[in-house]
Amino acid sequence: MALPNKPKGELPAIANPEIVEHETDVLIVGGGMGACGAAFEIKKWAPADLRIQLVDKAAMERSGAVAQGLSAINTYIGENEIENYVKMVRNDLMGVVREDLIYDLGRHVDESVKLFEEWGLPIWKKAEDGTNLDGAKPAASLREGGTPVRTGKWQIMINGESYKCIVAEAAKKALGEENIMERIFIVKMLLDKNKENHIAGAVGFSTRENKVHVFKCKTAMVACGGAVNIFRPRSTGEGKGRAWYPVWNAGSTYTMCAQVGATLTMMENRFTPARFKDGYGPVGAWFLLFKAKVSNGNGEFYAMGDAAKEELKNFMPYGASAVTPTCLRNHLMVNEFKEGRGPVYMATDVALNSFLDEAREAGKNEKEVKKIWKHLESEAWEDFLDMSIGQAGLWAGMNIEPEKVGSEIMPTEPYMLGSHSGCCGIWTSGPDEDWVPDVDGPRSHKYKWGYNRMTTVDGLFTAGDGVGASGHKFSSGSHAEGRICGKQMVKYCRDNADFQPELSQTAEELAAEIYAPVTRYLEYVGATTHQDVNPNYCKPTGIMMRLMKATDEYGGGVATYYMTSGKLLNICLDLLRMLREDAAKMAAGDLHELMRAWENYHRIWCVETHIRHIEFRKESRYPGFYYRSDFPTVDDENWKAFVNSTFDPKTQEWMCEKVECINIVETEPWI
Repeated sequence: MALPNKPKGELPAIANPEIVEHETDVLIVGGGMGACGAAFEIKKWAPADLRIQLVDKAAMERSGAVAQGLSAINTYIGENEIENYVKMVRNDLMGVVREDLIYDLGRHVDESVKLFEEWGLPIWKKAEDGTNLDGAKPAASLREGGTPVRTGKWQIMINGESYKCIVAEAAKKALGEENIMERIFIVKMLLDKNKENHIAGAVGFSTRENKVHVFKCKTAMVACGGAVNIFRPRSTGEGKGRAWYPVWNAGSTYTMCAQVGATLTMMENRFTPARFKDGYGPVGAWFLLFKAKVSNGNGEFYAMGDAAKEELKNFMPYGASAVTPTCLRNHLMVNEFKEGRGPVYMATDVALNSFLDEAREAGKNEKEVKKIWKHLESEAWEDFLDMSIGQAGLWAGMNIEPEKVGSEIMPTEPYMLGSHSGCCGIWTSGPDEDWVPDVDGPRSHKYKWGYNRMTTVDGLFTAGDGVGASGHKFSSGSHAEGRICGKQMVKYCRDNADFQPELSQTAEELAAEIYAPVTRYLEYVGATTHQDVNPNYCKPTGIMMRLMKATDEYGGGVATYYMTSGKLLNICLDLLRMLREDAAKMAAGDLHELMRAWENYHRIWCVETHIRHIEFRKESRYPGFYYRSDFPTVDDENWKAFVNSTFDPKTQEWMCEKVECINIVETEPWI
């Protein structure tokens, strides 16, 4: 059960926290789907004496992007060819993806879905007469040959309010609760003192007690999700915390791995999903299950019109695909707003009433039609109640009846992630198999170097949002990728049995660094009459506001319809450098503020890599997600390539480079 919200200051921070040191073989950082996959799988392969520790910032039952639940699993291969899955991901992400990672995931993802069902997740099935069994009625399981209810080629419907609880329970049972620590925020990964480019541990602090935890390990997996609140959200005031992706995702995966030298890839990519306005409710079920369409303020279904088809020709070959890439669908919507034809509506009324009209045309009487309607109404509301309760509350609060009136949808502020319709993340090794390209050069150019999903830092693995250049994993794929890491980390420990990690800093030095905001607060709080206004420090809230203002106005946020330029990007980088200087003087009076301070450190680092990558890539690879006014086109001739960047922990310098994108699966005639 989740703990109740605590008033500000109820958990005051102290100057000398208790230091707790841990030694383990395998360290799993995170508690979302990827971490749960690793925790479940690793015990199958680990010898009895292998020490494994999972550390989560939250509580696993409601941790990660699936915390609030889902109404569908978006990646289930089933009867489809894995090659076609690769083609779908490649097309949606505008051609630049790691096909080896995507194909490899396609081989494993269905097993995770079958496990979810066996653990108790209700999955909708098709009855023999072709009707839908919505998870509450008996049906053959997927493993027994049951046919899932598809809403698209890759998606299947579930009753998923408790999805994450079910997956977390299985992970905890497999790993053992004695090997799991919750409410511990890991904020830094640590390199080995003696062995070059090798992970050796991590450090973090409790969000419930004044304790700093220092870990030594032989191998680690970092899977802490993507990045949210790095751009100013559309919601303001009390609603600022309302976002589409989970607000606790602070870019920690990317920042902590980059800081120890792991190469990043495609950090210019972002995701600005079109969602129901203000509530950020999901649109997938409405598009796929209810077959709804979007209309502009004039009532025109613009996405199907001749003007849209002409516009898509500007982004060939991707604009010619059978399924328009997500960013280009956003681009068409942004154009409607810019041309003054907003608002844009999800035509829920048209979609729902078309089902009723079809029923009447099929000879159903009014009593039967009414029964069909009640079922449709229930499914429409349950879609939100399963995964976005706030949207259901917004509909109710605004007297919206979806069968009578459409609801506004709008592109959100940008997010950074690698598991949804986005592909930023960390450059990792693919499987060590012959079909994976064998490329000469440093690891930042290679496609494989021994251990599947290992970063360019020895012993450091990642999964889910952490693995770059391979989106469309979603919840099931993130879990499967965690399972891959679990097995590989056991292999790594076996191959490096003699390695004894040693840290460069003492536990006391690490604790002083982690609690520096608290030390600063306690030293200077008495200098003014109000703790939030002080010439000697900044508070986390103010730093967050400055970050959002800089990125929104100069980095292509909602304020400019996602438009930026080389000039604006360099101004943004200057502002972020200054912000990092000031962030070094953040102060925290309680444990919640200490958590916010470290989230700010991570967000600033993360979004700086994002801006740096967009500036390096001289094109607009993802129209609708971002635009460069000075390079407004998709330039396949020069830029159909990865942009990779590496931070050198010794010199404190960044290097950006272009890396070859190799097709493995046969390309379509148009791509």
